[in-house]
Amino acid sequence: MRHFGHIAPEVRQRLFHQEPCEFTADSPARLLSAALGATLYSPATRPRLADDIVKQTGRGVVSMVLCLEDSIGDEDVAEGEENLVRQFTDLAQRGVDLPLLFIRVRSPEQIPDLVRRLGPAVRLLSGFVLPKFTEERGIPFLEALSAAEAAGGHRLFAMPVLESPELLYRETRVETLEGIARAVDKYRDRVLALRLGVTDFCSSYGLRRAPDMTAWDVQIVASVIADVVNMLGRADGTGFTVTGPVWEYFRVQERMFKPQLRRSPFLEGQAEELREALIEHAMDGLLREITLDQANGLLGKTCIHPSHVLPVHALSVVSHEEFSDAQDILRPERGGGGVLRSQYTNKMNEVKPHRAWAERTMLRAEVFGVANEDIGFVELLAAGISG
Repeated sequence: MRHFGHIAPEVRQRLFHQEPCEFTADSPARLLSAALGATLYSPATRPRLADDIVKQTGRGVVSMVLCLEDSIGDEDVAEGEENLVRQFTDLAQRGVDLPLLFIRVRSPEQIPDLVRRLGPAVRLLSGFVLPKFTEERGIPFLEALSAAEAAGGHRLFAMPVLESPELLYRETRVETLEGIARAVDKYRDRVLALRLGVTDFCSSYGLRRAPDMTAWDVQIVASVIADVVNMLGRADGTGFTVTGPVWEYFRVQERMFKPQLRRSPFLEGQAEELREALIEHAMDGLLREITLDQANGLLGKTCIHPSHVLPVHALSVVSHEEFSDAQDILRPERGGGGVLRSQYTNKMNEVKPHRAWAERTMLRAEVFGVANEDIGFVELLAAGISG
């Protein structure tokens, strides 16, 4: 699989200075964690789930979570488990290209049970999403995953969801974060990424952000995300990939504030209709939130609607200017440090302080590609939509 792999090769050649790399479910964890992109959630009870997965793969989705937790009722869990076994068996028989597939479970006991019931089709499974993760609740999940992996002989990753009230409340936040850090560090080889449950954060205070607002505008939410990145997203080798929160909106009926998308990026490519469609479906808020996610150290995003996938991927592509700066900073002859003017002659690149940024940028360039000099996110988004 590869990002923008659903686009014709000649179109990719026009868009990219460096095309996104190909990867598989067996690729190194460091690469996969960066390549997750827009992780699309789907209830595990959908009767045509296998068809849905194949369809979304053809539209550019590279990671999906099949949910047995909050997206379905308590009374539907057994049905959801049975459906997953049927749908995975179906997919295994088709032999088609698939995204990275994860199952969101409710209890540790579900992990070995599902691995056993999936049988040979478990080879299609990349891992499990672990809800409401703290040290106390999370360790049994991680132990169950390790045991299931050993029993099945198939590599399985964990993606803990950080969403518990203890993480949100000021008086317990640091202690909870320290516990989470101990748990995920102990199982570092198994933890692919950490996911943020912002809807649960808001629920603790009876809040819900409007389509004109991002998670970063809700200060109590922004503060906990910042602390998660501070303790768990460091670039010193101890950190993990932390993914962005879900965007809940598909379409806006009435708008209080002005649209947040300027006209100018859309005029050059004659893409005014695309701008209007983005605004109509609340995508201007989503685009702003993605930009703020990345500025604050998050990579990838939880998505609950297919229309959110391409905006996440288009804004994850490395610009030619970013790539040029990162290359300059990482040149072997710059190992001693120093300051240099960027090739775009519009900024200072300071080698030692900017090195970690450059390394992360080059990893993102590997999985999402580098845009040509004259290509921006509007062209990438338009090409992705048209296929």
